[in-house]
Amino acid sequence: MRVQVTLACTESGDRNYITTKNKRNNAERIEMKKFCPRCNKHTTHRETK
Repeated sequence: MRVQVTLACTESGDRNYITTKNKRNNAERIEMKKFCPRCNKHTTHRETK
């Protein structure tokens, strides 16, 4: 039930990370604070389609 998801920066829109999540436990979109190389700082990254 684990699926691959892409995380995109909320400020620049760059898709920087790929991770997996369990759809059964986390049905909604995930958000994580990650480092964005374009912004050169830690920003919120949100799951994209």
